[in-house]
Formats: sequence, C-alpha cells, structure tokens
Amino acid sequence: MENFILTISFLLIGLLLQRLPQLPKDAAQTLNLFVIYVSLPALVLLKVPQLEFSRQLLVPALLPWGMLAVSALAVLLLARALAWSREITGALLLLVPLGNTSFLGIPMVNAFFGEAGIPFALIYDQFGSFLALATYGSLVVAIYGSQGESPTLRTVGKKIGTFPPFLALLLALALSSWSPPEPVTALLESLAATLVPVVMIAVGLQLTLRLNREVLAPMGLGLAIKLCLAPLLALLAVKTMGLEGLAVQVAVFEAGMPPMVSAGALAVVAGLSPKLTAAMVGLGILLSFVTLPLLFQLII
Repeated sequence: MENFILTISFLLIGLLLQRLPQLPKDAAQTLNLFVIYVSLPALVLLKVPQLEFSRQLLVPALLPWGMLAVSALAVLLLARALAWSREITGALLLLVPLGNTSFLGIPMVNAFFGEAGIPFALIYDQFGSFLALATYGSLVVAIYGSQGESPTLRTVGKKIGTFPPFLALLLALALSSWSPPEPVTALLESLAATLVPVVMIAVGLQLTLRLNREVLAPMGLGLAIKLCLAPLLALLAVKTMGLEGLAVQVAVFEAGMPPMVSAGALAVVAGLSPKLTAAMVGLGILLSFVTLPLLFQLII
C-alpha cells in the first residue's frame, strides 16, 4: 500500500508541475528520454540476471501476444458492427492491444508485487509490448495511417536493434552468469531507483483529459476492453490451464494496463483520431488507478 501511495504521489507532483510556467514545454519528453536511455536499461541489467529460467517465463513472454490477438479482433468486430471510420479503427487497433506495460506497468507492479515482480514485468514489456509496438504497430500505421510508411524488415529491425532497454536485455541475458563488482551494482541500483519517480512525474506532466462527444462511444468500448475484458480473459486463460506463480500473476496484471503512451504518440503522428487518442490515454491512466487494485484482488 505504501508503494501505491508513493506512485500516486509522484503522479500528482507531475500534475502540479504542469501549472508552472517556468517549466519547459518538452520537460516530459526529456524525462521520458532519461528513462529510456538510463533508468530502464539500468533496471534491466540489475533485475534480469536474477531470473531463474523456467517454463513460467513463457507466460509473461507469450501472454501479451495472445492479448494482442484477442483485443485486435474485438476492435475489428466492433468497427464493422458500428461502422467506425478508418481513423477511429486504426487508433483503437493501436491503443487497445498495446498497454502501458513499461512506464506505468513497472511502477505499478513494484507497488503491488514488490521488487520480486519487476523481472517478470520486464519480460512482458520487452518480449511482448515493445516488440508488438515495433512490428504490429508499424503495420497498423502503414494500413490505416495518413502519414505512415510501409514497414519493412529493415525499418522494423532498426527500431528493435536501437532501442536501449532491448539492447540492455540482450546484454543482461548474455552476462547472466557474471557477477558485477560492487561499485557497478551500486551504480545500477542508484540509476534504477530513479525509474518510478521520474516515470510517474513524466506521466503527470503529460496527462490530459479532453473528452469529446464524437469519441465517447469508441473510447468507452475501447477502455472497457483494455482495462476490464482483456485482463479478465487473461486471468480465465491461466486459471483454465492451471498456471500459477508470481510470473503468471504479474503477466495477468500487466494485461490490465491502460493504453500505451508511445502507441498514442504513434497514432497522433499517423493522423489517427487525435481527440480519441488523447482521451483514451489520459482517462485510461486515471481509471487504471481504480481497475488495477481491483484486478490485483482477483489475481491473488
């Protein structure tokens, strides 16, 4: 509970900082870059070598792809039944399947499951959400976006191969049997400790809530799938298969994260219903502070 209160406090600090005229407009982007290039790679290098490889790791690695398939299918069926425009359909195909499993997911996993759950959250994010954003996200933009370029193996491979946390993951896996000197460990711990406060303050700085009548229906249905239906289906699936353990619990919890901020940015750049995108990302984060504690109670 203490970690959860701290997480919310950092978010509120970010919201308050929005009102400071002295703050640069790109402050949130600067904090995001710090997380991508420093905090998250340090956390990966620190936590991934602690993993004991077993069949349990397949759940956080594969579950996000299952959730992506189910969520995308649900959006396509609703788009056809309700005659949504290509812009709305494309936005929902990005925002519903792709969750905020890193920037919000890791702090929330830390708040509810403690540090023991972080390595599994990293597996879910890097082998699931990030790869899905680079591959599936590029495909959606190419098909539905007004400014998207057709994805190629080269462009997708470049996105993956130049993403600092993913490079850190590969390095951590390669050095899993190596014990770093104490000063290196201390440095990684200090840098990794910045992730939660910096991420949540950045989220608070970017949080907007712009509701528009035109997007209320697709927004409501999209968030219902993302925050409720998807995690409940994930929980039902693991229960049916008799899967248990912390890795499984964290994977189901990550399946309930709100829409990914990066996916929202991609949707806006591609001209996919910016009003819907902003509303889903902003309201999704706020609602997740209600839905995630409820989901946690169902998981444990």
